[in-house]
Amino acid sequence: MTDTKQTSAPKIIFAASLFTALFWFTAQLVDVYHFAVTGAIFELLWLPMIMAIFVMPVVALVYWIVDKFRLKSLYFYSLLLLLATALFIYILN
Repeated sequence: MTDTKQTSAPKIIFAASLFTALFWFTAQLVDVYHFAVTGAIFELLWLPMIMAIFVMPVVALVYWIVDKFRLKSLYFYSLLLLLATALFIYILN
């Protein structure tokens, strides 16, 4: 039972990182307020996504340290994806 939790954690963190990145890329490149429904969804999700863009890199870094800095780790790729997303947001604004 412990082994399945350990093997699913990197996938969950990577999927959450991917979702966060896609949310911010979409929010920066598309007019989310063009339709009322997409604007409402964006307004509901922007605060959790701001928290995710700051908290998830720290979580990924901690897990990557525990994983002994393996470059094949999904934590490493999650960290890179989130840092690239934060840089993308910073550059566009």
